[in-house]
Amino acid sequence: MPPTPSLPQHLADLDWPALEQSLDQDGCAIIRNLLLPAQCRLLSDLYAEPGLFRSRVIMARHGFGRGEYQYFRYPLPDLIQQLRQALYPMLVPLANRWNECMGLEVRYPDEHADFIQRCHVAGQQRPTPLLLQYGPQDYNCLHQDLYGEQVFPLQVAILLSEPGRDFSGGEFVLTEQRPRMQSRPQVIDLKQGDAVVFAVHQRPVKGVRGYYRVNMRHGVSCVHSGRRHTLGIIFHDAQ
Repeated sequence: MPPTPSLPQHLADLDWPALEQSLDQDGCAIIRNLLLPAQCRLLSDLYAEPGLFRSRVIMARHGFGRGEYQYFRYPLPDLIQQLRQALYPMLVPLANRWNECMGLEVRYPDEHADFIQRCHVAGQQRPTPLLLQYGPQDYNCLHQDLYGEQVFPLQVAILLSEPGRDFSGGEFVLTEQRPRMQSRPQVIDLKQGDAVVFAVHQRPVKGVRGYYRVNMRHGVSCVHSGRRHTLGIIFHDAQ
């Protein structure tokens, strides 16, 4: 699958201050029409090509929910590699600012290749981009995608199917747990080709006494009909 020549420019043209404001406020932000419908269909079709993947997970076997997903092997398909490399540097300034606010010493390099080298030195050498597939009555329990000590604090999910045409139900859900407070849920309205950028684990929130950390989890509600495919772009590799 060829990469998108305009992808870096498309990302550069986005209103990143507004996206960062949304991430600071809610722990997530939506990028509309990141991929074209034809690209979404081509990516969805990759699910049927086992040679592209290093492992397949049936969620019900592990108590993760219902449905399944597959992790890509290296080398990644060109479009997925380009998405990973182009999105990462746009998110690094926010990632470093969040860590500073949370009192964490870790800072992230400007280029994704340098961060991946850091992961590999730490023993995290397995790629983490994945395709998820849901059918009727499938869902994904709330979780966090942590695969080792090296964690980039933001990740991206891209909806490859069209709600109302390809499937019904299956909303992307985020929850936020603040200290000594009940969890706050968010249901994210995505269309085909839209991407949601969201916090992997924790994010800072400013209170009257300075910043404190809130815990984020994400999942997918029950699919009522049809089939739903999602591309997950995680920037750290796994052990």
